Amino acid sequence: MARHIYRHPEAFALSGGGVIKNLEICYDTYGTLSPEGDNVVWVCHALTADSAVDDWWPHTVEAGAFLDPDRYFTVCANVIGSCYGTTGPLHINPATGRPWYGIFPAVSIADMARAHELLADALGIKRIRALVGSSVGGFQAIEWAVQHPLRFDSLVLIATAPVATPWAIAIDETQRMAIRADATFGTDSPDAGAAGLEAARALGLLTYRGPAGYNLTQQDHHDSTEHRACTYQRHQGAKLRKRFNAYSYVSLLDAFDTHDIGRGRGGMQQALSTLTMPVLTVGISTDLVFLPDEVRAIAEGTPAGRYAQIDSPFGHDGFLVEHRQLNDIIKPFIDNL
Repeated sequence: MARHIYRHPEAFALSGGGVIKNLEICYDTYGTLSPEGDNVVWVCHALTADSAVDDWWPHTVEAGAFLDPDRYFTVCANVIGSCYGTTGPLHINPATGRPWYGIFPAVSIADMARAHELLADALGIKRIRALVGSSVGGFQAIEWAVQHPLRFDSLVLIATAPVATPWAIAIDETQRMAIRADATFGTDSPDAGAAGLEAARALGLLTYRGPAGYNLTQQDHHDSTEHRACTYQRHQGAKLRKRFNAYSYVSLLDAFDTHDIGRGRGGMQQALSTLTMPVLTVGISTDLVFLPDEVRAIAEGTPAGRYAQIDSPFGHDGFLVEHRQLNDIIKPFIDNL
């Protein structure tokens, strides 16, 4: 892994009307770019992940996997609004000399895709063999592919959808409500909304994991003095609080809700029809966030799309857990382009 920061020399205009000056994009690379430049795989990360793919997506960046560093040059960039190196609410606002915190400008999925395009140009990457996105990373990937379809030889979309559905938006709003119920949210502090963030994460996990996953892994022991499910929820909430930030979380949830691949393009089907490269979509049998039929609809709407499904008791989080099943599906697709 090699971590880098790209500093954009010009102001970056956002689709919501805001402007970011001194935009920084944190990105990681794995492997070596071939002399022909034909072995690039670009990964778009999920909600609270970062550019270190080997950390958050176990057993994908290794020999024999679909991101094999001996074969492919993998790039992953942290998204705008996050707190993992790319410009976000904890960065300095040039207009005030203080962190942005709650006045960080609104960011859209389209803005994230434009930032990826900007970075690819800066790196001199002309062609991308496979653009891979899971969950909110899939939002970014499909948006970028529609914006610049000629850059990509193929598209891999996992546990994602062509539009943020009312159900998914409701999940986001419930988490935002939890954060805003924390009286510290809105103050100029990196710890603002920390307790609310814990609660939001616990709420989100119910939909990310689902009943089958909880019932499989959180059964009480006979000698338990406290429910395992309760301690698990508190542990996961505290875990995110220690590594993330409430302002970034709200910024990314807000961006999530802007996703609609058909907006301004004549509708979803018209937008999908422009993706003429091979498209592989992968659904998860128990996913409660992005239902398998939503993932299938992407493949059916593209001229060269195909759908595959993995079986997992772990719901939406199955894309982080079922690496063997994913590898069996994705590796042949990328290798045999």
